[in-house]
Amino acid sequence: MRRSSAAALRTSASVFAALGDETRLGLLAKLTTGEPQSISRLTSGTRLTRQAVTKHLRVLQGAGVVRAARVGRESRFALDPKPIVDAQTYLEHVSRQWDNALARLKALVEEQ
Repeated sequence: MRRSSAAALRTSASVFAALGDETRLGLLAKLTTGEPQSISRLTSGTRLTRQAVTKHLRVLQGAGVVRAARVGRESRFALDPKPIVDAQTYLEHVSRQWDNALARLKALVEEQ
């Protein structure tokens, strides 16, 4: 595996791991408005504590899908879609590989 492919795989793996939690998916959904949001705003209407939201946001930040910026005394969080788009590209690549492998298998079986 090429070095860049290995790096892309590691990046996609961290994105998949971060997105593998329904609470984090819910937070991302709130961030799709495009407007950076505070922890208070992200906890509004949920049963989550500020500490729980902070923990989940740290995981999303670690995967690169969320950015934080200080505004006064609070942090505002915003979605960064690039890692998700990169993960989607990776999935499309793997899907094409499987499609090709299945087509070869079908051709082999039909020859028999």
